[in-house]
Amino acid sequence: MTKIHISNGHIIDPANNIDQLGSVYIANGQILSVNEPPSGFTADFTIDAIDNIVCPGFIDLNARLREPGQTYKGTLLSETKAAASAGITSVCLPPDTSPVIDSQAVVELIHDKSEKAGYSQVYPVGALTYKLAGRELSSMAALKQAGCIAVSNAMAPFANLLVLRRAMEYASSHDLLVMYQPNEPSLSNMGCAHEGTFATRYGLPGIPYAAESAAVAQCLELVELTGCRLHFSQISCKRSAIKIQQAKKYGLAISADVAIHQLHITENDIEPFNSVYHVLPPFRTDKDKQHLRNSLAQGTIDAICSDHQPHDLDAKLGAFPETEPGISSLETLLPLMLRLVKENEINLSQGIALLTQNPANILKLQSGALTPGFSADICIFNPSTHWQVNDENWKSEGKNTPFWGEIFEGRVMHTIQAGKIIYSL
Repeated sequence: MTKIHISNGHIIDPANNIDQLGSVYIANGQILSVNEPPSGFTADFTIDAIDNIVCPGFIDLNARLREPGQTYKGTLLSETKAAASAGITSVCLPPDTSPVIDSQAVVELIHDKSEKAGYSQVYPVGALTYKLAGRELSSMAALKQAGCIAVSNAMAPFANLLVLRRAMEYASSHDLLVMYQPNEPSLSNMGCAHEGTFATRYGLPGIPYAAESAAVAQCLELVELTGCRLHFSQISCKRSAIKIQQAKKYGLAISADVAIHQLHITENDIEPFNSVYHVLPPFRTDKDKQHLRNSLAQGTIDAICSDHQPHDLDAKLGAFPETEPGISSLETLLPLMLRLVKENEINLSQGIALLTQNPANILKLQSGALTPGFSADICIFNPSTHWQVNDENWKSEGKNTPFWGEIFEGRVMHTIQAGKIIYSL
C-alpha cells in the first residue's frame, strides 16, 4: 500500500469539526492522521493541494450504473470512472438491475465486476421483494450476509401495504436499512411531469404532490408500527418534507435525501418537448425547490444524492411521455452543490457533510470522515476551476443532462479510495 502525504490543502471535515489549512497522512489504505505527522512517516507519494479543498470522499446514496443488464447504456467500468472523476468514493446501486439484486449470485457478480473495474466500493442495495414484483418477500438475511448494505423496492410498487409492512418487519429484525422512494402509483398514474402549469400547457399526464406525500404518510405509519430503520429516497416536494420534519420531531428513526437536480430545476425551467427534463419524481414548483433547500439547511433532509440514470440516445427519443425518465448526473454533483453554497443556501461545510458524513451515518459506514483508522476515502477539488460539460470532459456513457454545454465552477483534482488514487486530473 502506498503511503501518501497530502500537503498545503484547506481541510474540511465536518464530522471532526476541522476547517483549516494542513496535511493528511495515509498508509495501509487508512487515514493515519490529520496535521500531526506520524512518527517515522516517509511518504511514497506527495500531493500538493495548495488552493484546493481536501475533504472526505463523497458517498452517493443512489446511482444506477446500468450493469448488470443494460450495458448499452453504461457499464460498471464507465460509470465508476465517472464517479471517480466526480470525487465519489462510494456508490449505492439500487436493486432494479437485470437480473434484479435478489440473490447472492447477483451480489457476487456486482462485487466481482466492480473489483475488475478498479472501484471496490460499489454497495448493492438488495431487493425488498422477489424480482421487485411487490408480492413475495426476498431473502433479506441472505442478501445482507452476501454484502447488501440496505434493501429497497426501487421504483417498483407493492401489491398492497401489508407486503410493505411485512417487509419492514423482516428488515427491522435484521437491522437492515429500508430505502423507500415514495410514490402511490394509483395517483401518479403513469404521469411524466408535475401536475401544474407546464403539464397543463402541453397536455402532459401530470403527477400530483399527493402521489408522493400520501406514500410518505402511509410509510411513516408503518415505521411507527414496525420500528423499522427507514430512509426516504429522492424527496421532491414541500409537503413530503413537512411530514418528514414532523415525524423526526416525534422521534421516528428516519432519514431522507434529495436528488441534486431537484434543488436547481423546476417545472418553469423545462424546455418544451425536450425529454432530457423527463425525470421521476418530476420537477416541481419554485416553492418546492426553495423548501427543499431550506430543509437541507435545517437538517430535515439529511443528504444529497446524484440519482444518476445514464441513458442511450434512443431512450430519450420520441414524445415526452414515451421517453425513459432520468438524468446522467454523477459529474454535476459537486459543482451543483457548490452552486448552492454560492447562492448562500448552505455553507461549504454543510454541503460537504450532505455528501459525506450524513450518508455514512445513514448507511452505518466507517467512512465519510478523516478520522484516523477510517478508510482513506478522500476528494481533493478546486472550488474555483471552471469547466464545460462537453464530450471532452464527460466520462459517463449517458449524455442525458440538461446541463450539457454549461460552464460549471468547481472541479475534482484527485480522488483517493481506500488509500488508492483512482482519479487525477
